[in-house]
Amino acid sequence: MADSGDVSYPNTSSPVVDKVKSEASKTSSELRDLKNSRVIPSTTTDNGQPLTHYHSLLYSLLSWEQPRATAVSYASVIGFIFAARYLPLLRWAFKFLYMSLGLTAAVEIAGHVILKQGIASSFRPRRYYTIPKETHEAVLEDISQLLDFFLIEFQRILFAENVAHTVGAFFAAFTGYWLIRFVPLWGLAVIAVTTAYFGPLVYISNREIIDEQIANLQSIITSQTNQLKDMAGEHTSHATGVMKQYVGEYSSKAQEYIGRRSASPEMSKVAPTPVKTEPISEPVIKTEDFPEAPKVEPVVESIESTEPAAQQTEREPLLAI
Repeated sequence: MADSGDVSYPNTSSPVVDKVKSEASKTSSELRDLKNSRVIPSTTTDNGQPLTHYHSLLYSLLSWEQPRATAVSYASVIGFIFAARYLPLLRWAFKFLYMSLGLTAAVEIAGHVILKQGIASSFRPRRYYTIPKETHEAVLEDISQLLDFFLIEFQRILFAENVAHTVGAFFAAFTGYWLIRFVPLWGLAVIAVTTAYFGPLVYISNREIIDEQIANLQSIITSQTNQLKDMAGEHTSHATGVMKQYVGEYSSKAQEYIGRRSASPEMSKVAPTPVKTEPISEPVIKTEDFPEAPKVEPVVESIESTEPAAQQTEREPLLAI
């Protein structure tokens, strides 16, 4: 007879529940690993500029190193796009705001009328909540790193640091230019996000085949380029030879024409008249041409001595006082 003190409970765990718990724990672990991958990589750009921690984060995210975390992030982005398209999120935000404020105001007024004391104001904290300075600095630093990531990647694509990336960006921009005419903005966002997430996955799954095709394409392009160079060189040499031939023919014809003109009797009768040029003689300057310098100093006579005596007597006073 079984002991009545031993109570056996049925096993409530099932394979489905265990599977869900296992997947949830693995997903949370991969999300932590993805968050910890935000480190500044050791690689730099071609000009030696360091990269941001978003380079390592997005590389780890889009390369499907943590597949569960990448799938969760993709589902979150796609869900947000569809929610913004089909759900009135802004209207719901305003509705929640006016209902909460209206309820707070009604409770406060009712408390003052009935209890002579505010109810909502009694829950007021002693000090209002603020964002710490460390959080401000961390958020601003994170935003700065994100902006630097986009700027650096755009410049690396623009200045062809990797030609394959530049060509891929060209085709993406060209496709978006034509799709925007027929596809709405939210649809274009879904296509862009899906391509960004599943493009690297397709490449990683078929890397050998894709690399082989890329190598074949590069060899074909190289051979065609060399063939075009050879053809251009042949055409250039042929055109140069034709130009030299024409120049030689025209120069010989010009020399024959000049020889005929010089040998004609009309040109031989006319002889140019020589122009006589008389030499310009320089004037001879002699010392006798200049006047002789005075040897005696000039004497300055006073004006009073040169005046006549009659004028001097007129200037004397007639009466002496």
